[in-house]
Amino acid sequence: MRFYLSFLLVSLFSLLPLAADTTLSSRDAIVLGIVEGLTEYVPVSSTGHLILTSQALGLGEEPEVRSAINTYLVVIQVGAIMAVVTVYGKYLWMMFLGLFGKSHAGRHLLGAVIIAFIPAAVVGLLLERWIDKYLFGLWPVVFAWLVGGIALIIWGRKPDPRVEMEGLLMKDIDTRKALIIGGLQVIAMWPGTSRSLVTILGGRLAGLSMKESVTFSFLLGMLTLTAATFYKLLGQGQDMIEVLGVQNLVLGTFVAWIAAWVAVKSMVAYLKKHGLGLFGFYRVALAVVTTILLLQGIVTP
Repeated sequence: MRFYLSFLLVSLFSLLPLAADTTLSSRDAIVLGIVEGLTEYVPVSSTGHLILTSQALGLGEEPEVRSAINTYLVVIQVGAIMAVVTVYGKYLWMMFLGLFGKSHAGRHLLGAVIIAFIPAAVVGLLLERWIDKYLFGLWPVVFAWLVGGIALIIWGRKPDPRVEMEGLLMKDIDTRKALIIGGLQVIAMWPGTSRSLVTILGGRLAGLSMKESVTFSFLLGMLTLTAATFYKLLGQGQDMIEVLGVQNLVLGTFVAWIAAWVAVKSMVAYLKKHGLGLFGFYRVALAVVTTILLLQGIVTP
């Protein structure tokens, strides 16, 4: 409960119109780190929240700064990656052993994660510029929040313990099931959709229990976020550092790590008892509030 009260407070804070400042202050880095960490593995879309928060903070009014901020919003995902390493280290070690043929289960899980990663990797490379140009705005985010919220309200009911007992385990993921989950992850390239949302639902569609779906979603997310982060760093990292500096990048990443660790631990415990429905109502409410702010000119598309 404490986590969700904190999550609500951060969300409300991100909606407050603050004084415009085209540079990234330590306060901005901390706020963005908290928002990234709390939302990356929760089915509400970290990208949508970061776009909204960066506008509320008045960041990136100049094109050069806007580009640097957009890169920063991807790179601080390193904090979320570190959180998965911290919480799910045993699975990562098992996959590492599997890479060298010392764990059959680890090799199978590693193969499933890689197969599920491929669709998003291919589509992301092909459509990166189109997505950046047409979808990184608040109207596309609002649409995705609304649609995803309705989907969660309909399909995000509390898991039936009897059904959960019959759910598949990650060791049961074959190529077809991995591609189902990976194919749905492609949808999350639309900002506001939520990678966690579609991959968890993908796992459920493939027959996995809620717990296994969430765990596989986090492991897949770690690979996806790592690839996206290094791709951004190689292409635009130098420009970002020249505009924003290194200190606040490190600060934001560290804060995102702590916040994501709290979110991951809380998310697993919450979903065992309550399901995804609450997040659906949150997404719909946030879509409505953001629409009002857009129509009133408090934030810009």
